[in-house]
Amino acid sequence: MFKHILIPTDGSALSKKAVLQGVKFAQEVGAKVTGFFAAPPYRPVVYEDFVPANYMSPQQHEEATAKLAAKYLGAIDKACKDAGVTYQGYHIASEFPADAIIEAAKTKKCDIVFMASHGRRGLAGVLLGSETAKVLTHSKIPVLVYR
Repeated sequence: MFKHILIPTDGSALSKKAVLQGVKFAQEVGAKVTGFFAAPPYRPVVYEDFVPANYMSPQQHEEATAKLAAKYLGAIDKACKDAGVTYQGYHIASEFPADAIIEAAKTKKCDIVFMASHGRRGLAGVLLGSETAKVLTHSKIPVLVYR
């Protein structure tokens, strides 16, 4: 039924659990996996003539992002290798993770997104929003939510 699964990660503990279950699901249905990570884009903070002491150059930001993506996506890669599932990793910089997830699924021609939900409710859900809810709302392909 499903042949190509997008598994986005944010590196959280719940996301790590979802990765393992997503890879298990891929193994059971005989699908390949694309792991995905959307990092925040580079945005220097400069106040008129003042540059903060912890200023990060664009190159340093790119290196830090690549290192973080390798860490997060490496967990998916390892799980896929252990399960004998075909894997590819993909990461981009984006201010809007939900939009990036939907676009990644489209770009990589995935037929389902398997992702975690933190299940925030009440004020936390309103204030923090939910990337999972946004993906569920706007995705044109099925989304399987792990809680």
